[in-house]
Amino acid sequence: MQTIELTCGPALDAAVRAVWRQLADGGVDSLADNPHPGHRPHLTLAVCGAIDADALARIGALLAEALPLPVRLSGLLSFSARSRRRVLAWGVVPSPDLIDLHRAVWRELAAVPEPNEHYLPGRWLPHLGLTRRVEPTGLARAHEVLGRHPDVTGDFAAARSFDAADQSTAWLVGGP
Repeated sequence: MQTIELTCGPALDAAVRAVWRQLADGGVDSLADNPHPGHRPHLTLAVCGAIDADALARIGALLAEALPLPVRLSGLLSFSARSRRRVLAWGVVPSPDLIDLHRAVWRELAAVPEPNEHYLPGRWLPHLGLTRRVEPTGLARAHEVLGRHPDVTGDFAAARSFDAADQSTAWLVGGP
């Protein structure tokens, strides 16, 4: 599995990390303490099988033209995981520019193997993850901890691809 992801500019990154920490300090299994060295708040645009180097280069050029991309985070979303577990995420308002960029990325990925249907245009629900897979009680606790959750604005400033096979990250635009 390989991904195409947008990473947050400094202010948005800090805002998301603050929510991760708030959840962890409140006893919710958040993403605050993920040990992977490349772990950071991100928006996944695509998940699929292997992406060849030429396609990655074309996608990198496309993303370089679009970034930084203004964004607003609004509302909490819950996705089913395995069994009864759920994942809590912060919704990304799908601006016309973001939707257009997402479609353009998938045009470049038209021939890739194993496209994940949840990330295809028309099916994708843009979000930034906040928790790991939690039981319903953990999800309820997360809502208690966060209370009235405000909207936040910022931007996506960089882009990368993550390869699950070797756990590597390749920066397409910008970087840490």
